[in-house]
Amino acid sequence: MGFLGVWALSILLGSSLWLAYGVRASAGSGATVKELQEGLQVVQYGGAENKVKQNGGPCRRAYCGRGRECVVRQEMGRAECVCQESCHTSFVPVCGSDGRFYENHCELYRTACLQQRRIYMVHSKDCFFKGDTCTMAEYNKLKSMLLDMQPRTSIDGQANAMDQRRILVDTMFKYIDRNQDGRLSSEELAEVRVAVQKDMEEYKQGIVYLQPVISLHSEGRISFESIHFLSICLLHLPKPGNHGIILNFLDLEDINDFGDDGSLYITKVTTIHMGNYSCHAYGYEELSQTHVLQVNVPPVILVYPETQAQEPGVAASLRCHADGIPNPKLTWLKNGLDLQPHGSKQISLLANGSELHIGSVRYEDTGAYTCIARNEVGVDEDISSLFVEDSARKTLANILWREEGLSVGNMFYVFSSEGITILQPGNCEIRRRIPRTEKILGSYVSQLWSSLITAVETDAMPVKLFYDKSHDQLWLLSWRDLLKSRSTLQVITSASAVEQRQIIRTPFEGVEDFYIPPTNLIITHVRFGFVYLKSEPAVHKIDLETLRLVKTISLKNYSCIPASMAYTHLSGYYFIECQVEDRSAPSSQLLIDSVSDAVIGPNPNINGQPFISPDGRFVVSVDKQHGKLQVQTISFSGELRTSHEADVSIPLADLEFQPSFTEANKYMIVASSAQGSKLVFADLASGRTKALEDFKDPIPASSWPWGDANRVVVSSGVFGRYLVTSSAESLFVLDGKQSGPHCEVSDVKRGNTVVWVGEV
Repeated sequence: MGFLGVWALSILLGSSLWLAYGVRASAGSGATVKELQEGLQVVQYGGAENKVKQNGGPCRRAYCGRGRECVVRQEMGRAECVCQESCHTSFVPVCGSDGRFYENHCELYRTACLQQRRIYMVHSKDCFFKGDTCTMAEYNKLKSMLLDMQPRTSIDGQANAMDQRRILVDTMFKYIDRNQDGRLSSEELAEVRVAVQKDMEEYKQGIVYLQPVISLHSEGRISFESIHFLSICLLHLPKPGNHGIILNFLDLEDINDFGDDGSLYITKVTTIHMGNYSCHAYGYEELSQTHVLQVNVPPVILVYPETQAQEPGVAASLRCHADGIPNPKLTWLKNGLDLQPHGSKQISLLANGSELHIGSVRYEDTGAYTCIARNEVGVDEDISSLFVEDSARKTLANILWREEGLSVGNMFYVFSSEGITILQPGNCEIRRRIPRTEKILGSYVSQLWSSLITAVETDAMPVKLFYDKSHDQLWLLSWRDLLKSRSTLQVITSASAVEQRQIIRTPFEGVEDFYIPPTNLIITHVRFGFVYLKSEPAVHKIDLETLRLVKTISLKNYSCIPASMAYTHLSGYYFIECQVEDRSAPSSQLLIDSVSDAVIGPNPNINGQPFISPDGRFVVSVDKQHGKLQVQTISFSGELRTSHEADVSIPLADLEFQPSFTEANKYMIVASSAQGSKLVFADLASGRTKALEDFKDPIPASSWPWGDANRVVVSSGVFGRYLVTSSAESLFVLDGKQSGPHCEVSDVKRGNTVVWVGEV
């Protein structure tokens, strides 16, 4: 047989081991399901979980554990369990937790008995290569060296290294495939094994790996394609529309090591990495194996309010919100004891436990209410305290709670041509009006306004402001004229600190817009933002720490000039709306993968501006001109699916998400009309819509040159009940719980820039 046989067997050995890994035992393996189940148990010295009955004399009723046998001591005539003297010679290899390779289960248990230590089976291909004999890296290096040592005289000198190896493996396979049927049977492998044993006895231990591995293969036969697929591999990341991204040749921060064995390593797994990863055979791309990566996240919980004081007889609500993957389940405790509201007219749990409602509070309801969130990977909890007392007995908690409304938090700040209007939505009260010329130091919002005034002094048309909470930065986009000929982008660092604030003018000229992904309970820090320029088919990725350009992602191949962006942290999709010259035509969308920054391609059959729900699970694309909504969902395994469509048949200006008050982890959407007096509430889960009228006309589009959102809709946070929308002469406050109007606030003209500043 010679050296070719030894080389062939060495290469085949590696492929066979890879093939066997993770494959279930078949009928031909000689191992029953019960035996395989028993093999998962931990072996302990002296254990008796697998009792063996010995025949004859005192041993008839003696039961010994695995690796032990019964003997009769002649001097005393008594049965005694001792370690087995020897084991049967069958070869059914197992790997022990001590790093050793055992010929069968009996040898493993016998060694555990002799050494008086726990040794259990390890079900991993790595254990075949543990210990001093050979590591996995060393084994793969050996396999590569054997391939490189083969003569190349019969190989095209122009072939690359991958093609040369494929030809060598093909030659080896044909040599062993005696009957040339394209598959290696156990008989053919046994023939090779016998031949090699005769020629090179020193390879015996390596050769004996082969037979049991083959016996675990479900078909008992190995094809050349299987060996080739497992030896030479390209890794793809499939995305919507069947656009795969080849990861092997990308210089990625978190996916940077494929190893000698073709394995994919993700060094810091986050929710953006979830999805399907497929390995394709080089030269045989139709052969592939797909792995689904789901990233589970422990719950993160938030309650509201943290403290409240109520008088006897009034209603009180304690709200609890938790994010996690999978969705957490919520339970409540009162003063450390389980709360059982079932059958109680006094206490009820609403929206899957996310709200604890007390209809008429009594003194005994005073206490600490703990909300607990659990999912498969963790637990989190938070406490909401309730004090019930007469108004005459104004304790510190009562005073602080009642004066909370005087703070800067939990208010809408409306920017208009006259200045700032601070609005408390619950009672529709204007708490303060700040003229444009007034500069007030102290609060974060005051800094926003003073920053805005500073920008207005140098740039006549401020267009967009965004507060990046994770970096305490205020981003401000301004135009010099309606043609955006000299638009500027400024960043105010340390925006909430008076002394440290610094205004940085970015080097980008002709900025059309910018986009910074929002944060939530799970994603509390954002690393990158994006800037896109006028009439340029590209987006520029910015490091928010240094405010420097990281890279430019070209969209030229898709003739896409970006109009808007959205992002979901589930699987890490960026959605880009592409501009269209014909305003009557719907705009298309592109998808970018945030892991690789590669353009995946079009979002199939989806048009309009994308909006992402706060939890990242819903994508609502709005065809504003035609009043059509397309809803997509993103599963916890990263799969993007089309859910349903809705046609509201009115031109739309803006869209906002409102957390559901009837079911946890669900959302309503509120869409405003660009013309006329309508608003639309829609349930994302069911698709049901409700149209509301008589909200007065919005600011005319011709009088609002800063985009097509001439009637904004802004919500009041994760626990907020109210939303604000604008009209030309006033504001309207909406009641999200009732899906209807709450009140109108007059004398706020062109108040179409609204910021919610909430403590939650």
